[in-house]
Amino acid sequence: MKRFQCSCGGPIFFDNHQCLQCGARVGFEPESMSMVPVEQHVDLAACGNHDYGVCNWLRPAQAEDDLCRACQFNRTIPNLDLPHNTERWAALERAKKRLFYSLYQLGLPMADGWQAGSQGLLFDFLDDARTQPETYPDTFITSGFAEGVITINVLEADDVARTAAQAELRERYRTLLGHFRHESGHYFWSLLSEDEKATSLFADLFGDANAEYRASLDRYYEQGPPADWGQRYISAYASSHPLEDWAETWSHYLLMHDALETAHAHHLIDTPPSSSALVERISQWQAVSVGLNEMNQSVGREDAYPFVISAQVRNKLAYVDAMISRLRTLQ
Repeated sequence: MKRFQCSCGGPIFFDNHQCLQCGARVGFEPESMSMVPVEQHVDLAACGNHDYGVCNWLRPAQAEDDLCRACQFNRTIPNLDLPHNTERWAALERAKKRLFYSLYQLGLPMADGWQAGSQGLLFDFLDDARTQPETYPDTFITSGFAEGVITINVLEADDVARTAAQAELRERYRTLLGHFRHESGHYFWSLLSEDEKATSLFADLFGDANAEYRASLDRYYEQGPPADWGQRYISAYASSHPLEDWAETWSHYLLMHDALETAHAHHLIDTPPSSSALVERISQWQAVSVGLNEMNQSVGREDAYPFVISAQVRNKLAYVDAMISRLRTLQ
């Protein structure tokens, strides 16, 4: 994430609704990819979701749609009549907005499903019996991607529930933003999956994308990952199926890109990731992540990045890098 500054000279952070120094109302303007004081831009207006406290993005004041460029991708939002759902929606939107920032930064094609049909993307934020047993009895919503729609269970926005799931599934790393990054990988693969060259290279690195999915996941949850998974995969879950391997690798590529941009903005590294070759970015990230992990340990927390980038994972990250370049040509 870049660093932003108010006209008063005070710092503005990506999630801010107002400048903490002068109190000016601020918002994110996606055309310029910057945080701006609202009062100084009469051509801009707040997103229609601003009044719920869940969005600080701006839109053209004369636009017919009162939603910002990111909120237009929502198909289903949480039921706000139910307890805690406004706070959960706010957490979901914060994570989604950071995902969108990254995707726009990388120049990826972004079209919502209302306009682009099956080639577009939409989001469903859904409850089930675990969060709302009286309203949605006997339901179980799994986060995932299908037919142009990313579904996120609202429960993932609950820190306590997400931590419990992390422990139950023996995952060392589980974040709300990580879910969005991972599922976006499935969406972008859906755009690449008809590309013969892309699929050929995919098979060489990840395996058969058409391998039986449900059986593969059942086997993973029953038996766990292979003993040598760390040599071939970025995470244990990546070993469950080639498409999950792709989505996990994609997610870590985005994480690395975002973290290095933040490190550069705060003068922790000299070179912005956008001007470095992938091999240099991986080297930079390995150095930064070691320092980050040591800092976390110093304040009594777990490693921020408990993963190892093996030689095989480097090759998979290189494939993701090449596919991002390929996706840019689809616009």
